[in-house]
Amino acid sequence: MPARDIYHEQVKTALIREGWTITDDPYVLSFGRSNLFVDLGASKLVSAEKGNQKIAVEVKSFIGKSKINDLENALGQYTLYYDILKRTEPERQLYLAITDDAFDDVFKEPIGEVLLENKRLNLIVVDRRTGEIRQWIA
Repeated sequence: MPARDIYHEQVKTALIREGWTITDDPYVLSFGRSNLFVDLGASKLVSAEKGNQKIAVEVKSFIGKSKINDLENALGQYTLYYDILKRTEPERQLYLAITDDAFDDVFKEPIGEVLLENKRLNLIVVDRRTGEIRQWIA
């Protein structure tokens, strides 16, 4: 099992505070002969008619020497998980969870803005200081 990101527990706590139930920690994606480990699986009751909303969450800190290298690695992992989830559990939405600092450093720059404009990924932005979810971007 891979090492957890430094903000893993903070993201997990933030989701629980918003009413999510953590169902898997980690969430295992089995595909072919491979097992991949997304950081968290969670569900939340939307309504009696609509049932549970399910998400898988990959946590990334963006604390490497290069934010661009961190972004490239995160996007590669996100794309792989996204494509497998579409085949194995299409009702579960994938999110990349990052801190507000990483959001400001990467996604408020043109290279990150283009990803958001093209709707390449879903984001959960967690306030690093308060441990609360600041923004959902889907």
